[in-house]
Amino acid sequence: MTTTYVLVPGFWLGAAVWRPVADALREQGHVVHAVDLTGMGERAHVASPQTGLTTHVDDVVRLLEEQDLHDVVLVGHSYGALVTTGAADRVPERVARLVYVDSGPLPDGTSQADFGGPDGRTANERLVATQGEGWRLPPPPWAALAADVPEVDDATVAALVVGSQPQPWRTATEPVALTGAWRHLPRTAVLCTFGVEQLQQMAQQVPLFADMVDGDWTYVELPTWHWPMVSRPVELAEVLGAEGAQHRHR
Repeated sequence: MTTTYVLVPGFWLGAAVWRPVADALREQGHVVHAVDLTGMGERAHVASPQTGLTTHVDDVVRLLEEQDLHDVVLVGHSYGALVTTGAADRVPERVARLVYVDSGPLPDGTSQADFGGPDGRTANERLVATQGEGWRLPPPPWAALAADVPEVDDATVAALVVGSQPQPWRTATEPVALTGAWRHLPRTAVLCTFGVEQLQQMAQQVPLFADMVDGDWTYVELPTWHWPMVSRPVELAEVLGAEGAQHRHR
């Protein structure tokens, strides 16, 4: 049977980062929509200081409604998790399962910038002010981040450099607004930079992680760096395919 997937990228990246995963899922016979959020990827030219989290939630809701998608496996990577949770909260009747790739839902009223802690936020605000014209966060030094990742070669790093855009800072500072309608949906966490045991310890100590242990969760460990769609795309597609099958058999 065919599953419909909607793939939402994290900071700095567009739909293209999902291409190897999307191709593998399509080869399995599935329908895949990878999303270029407003101001990112091929829609970089429409970025503005007003581009925020709500803009990106609207993007995904609009896709689901305009394409009349139902029983969707909604996949969010990193910051994309705030977007997918926000969209599922608005139209839960269109979503079959939420998949969080090395990420998770944040509580109502928190923002991506909160997640990095005060020091991280201050450092990013400095970058926004000095290198981002006061409203954009420049992409990270991909080569340095990938230096210790054997699965990521120079060509892959070059593709990340070409494929990334400055991130509108308002997307990081605008808090997510949730009613809780998303909470009845089954969810999967694909854990890459930390395992299940570590997650459970963090959830006891850090309130931002609480929603990653409460509710109907499945955990899959896929040890690699934070961008598994780049470092282990085939394995990630297999995980997503299995989660789609799980939803079909419910």
